[in-house]
Amino acid sequence: MNTIDLNHRCAVVTGGAQGIGRAIAERFVASGAKVALWDHDVALAERTAKEIGDDATIAVAVDVTDPAAVDRARDATLQAFGKIDILVNNAGIAGVNKTVWETDYAEWQRVLKLNLDGPFLCCKSVVPSMIAHKYGRIVNIASIAGKEGNPNAAHYSASKAGVIALTKSLGKELAAYDIAVNAVTPAAARTAIFDQMTQQHIDFMLSKIPKGRFVLVEEVAALVAWLASEDCAFSTGAVFDISGGRATY
Repeated sequence: MNTIDLNHRCAVVTGGAQGIGRAIAERFVASGAKVALWDHDVALAERTAKEIGDDATIAVAVDVTDPAAVDRARDATLQAFGKIDILVNNAGIAGVNKTVWETDYAEWQRVLKLNLDGPFLCCKSVVPSMIAHKYGRIVNIASIAGKEGNPNAAHYSASKAGVIALTKSLGKELAAYDIAVNAVTPAAARTAIFDQMTQQHIDFMLSKIPKGRFVLVEEVAALVAWLASEDCAFSTGAVFDISGGRATY
C-alpha cells in the first residue's frame, strides 16, 4: 500500500457501510483521516464503524434523496468533527435489468433519484462549509456505464452519465477555490450490488473488461484516496478511468 497523507482530514463517505464505500473508508482511516459513514442502514454502518475503528469512524443515518436528512447528517458530522474536508458520493443502486421499453417509470425514477439526485443534494449541502474553510475534495463514484451505456441498464447508465456531468459543472464552479471535484468510472466490482443484477448482465459486464476480471474494491479505494488528498491540487472536473481497459476514451 502506497502512503497517502490524509492526516487531520475529515471525510464523509455515502454508502460507507459496505462494498466500495467501506473500502474507501478503511483506506482513508489508514491514511490518517476521520470518516463519517453516511448510510441508510445505520445498524450496518455502526458495525462497520466499530470494525474499522471507533476512534476514527462514526456512523450517521441518512437518506441521501431527502434534502432535510442530508442537512441533518451534515450538521451531525460537523458537530462531531468540526469540519468536512472530503466528500465521497458513493451511495447507489443498480436497479432492475430490463430494456428501456420494459422499464417502469417508477423504477427509472428510483435509480435516478438515488444515483444522481443523491450526489447533487450532498454536494449542495456540504460545499458551503468547504468554501468557508477554503479547502475541499469531492470524489463522485460514477461508472464505465456512464461513458458507454450498458444495455438493459439505461437508468443506471443515465444516472452515472449525469454524475459525470455534475462533476464537470461543479468542478468549474469551484475552480477558483481550493476545492477539487473529480469522478471515477470503475468497471463492476463484486459487491452486494450484484444481488440486484441478472447473471446474464454480470456475464456481459465481465466480457467487456480486457483485464478479464472485476475491479477490486481496494483498487478503487486507492485511486479515491489520492483524489481526496492535497496532492490532487490541479485536476478538477476530471474523470479517472478504472475499468480494466474497457474505456476507449
